Amino acid sequence: MKAAVLHQLGAAPRYENFPDPVAADDSRVLITVKAASVKNLDKARASGTHYAKHTNLPEIVGIDGVGILPDGTRIYSQGIAGMIAEKALINKNGYTPIPDAVDDITAAALPNAVLGSAMALKYRAEIKPGDTVLINGATGVTGQVAVQLAKYYGAKKVIATGRNPESLKLLLELGADEVISLKDKDETISARIREIHSNTPIASVIDYLWGHPAEIILHAFMGGGLNHISTKIRFVTVGSMAGEEIKVTSNLLRSTAVEILGSGFGSISAELMRTLPAEILPEMFRLAAAGKLKIETVTRPLKGIETAWSENIPAGKRLVIVM
Repeated sequence: MKAAVLHQLGAAPRYENFPDPVAADDSRVLITVKAASVKNLDKARASGTHYAKHTNLPEIVGIDGVGILPDGTRIYSQGIAGMIAEKALINKNGYTPIPDAVDDITAAALPNAVLGSAMALKYRAEIKPGDTVLINGATGVTGQVAVQLAKYYGAKKVIATGRNPESLKLLLELGADEVISLKDKDETISARIREIHSNTPIASVIDYLWGHPAEIILHAFMGGGLNHISTKIRFVTVGSMAGEEIKVTSNLLRSTAVEILGSGFGSISAELMRTLPAEILPEMFRLAAAGKLKIETVTRPLKGIETAWSENIPAGKRLVIVM
């Protein structure tokens, strides 16, 4: 079969022949892959910078995709091995059927963004109807989905931050009530967040940036004296596009009611992770089918994987490889 094969960490995968996967037992099933997305996670694993980096090279890249079961059922699944290939092995009990109204490209692009948004909102931020939610770094694919899902889960007010002016305008169309440009001065950003928090207390922050933008937000929540009563804020970090480290002082934590949490494969229990294919994704596919959940994509053929891997994809769009 043809596949996107990684030979060296840090290099782009190549379009070449690779042995067909073989199911070792009846817990696995071979599917015909139709489409698979390329995400920051895939690239980090291939570059060697992610804790789950590729270790048994050569290997096929891609953690998930859309394919056809032997009985003709169209499904989404994470793979047992790489998924950017004409065929792949999956767990026979770990897939999600795709509604007819959702195309292969959308079905391939959406799940990772849902993992990084719905799981963070529901299980880490514990969003409740009427909450005010701040999405930090919302102009990316997952941030755009988070804005839409925060509203879907009942948020009364959604504030979104980002740097791209056009993408910030789009966030207003997707449901954000207010946007804040991270190109503004730190003092301007901080003052606006304090003003919002004073009028409509922010219940949670879903953060895709970490680094300096996270520091600005956290310091905006610092208390104002002996008589100051802080409201509880869950600060959930999902990504670190602006840096892996921040400075958190003891004074900051003592003067706020901020709880700092992470959302990812290692921070969500196996029990809750099982709700992704069984409950959350079916719900998200239904929303997409009804036109109530949108995601923008760029498609490229499998044979062009080496060029597409290094292509500068526009902000807010997900690259999907079509087999």
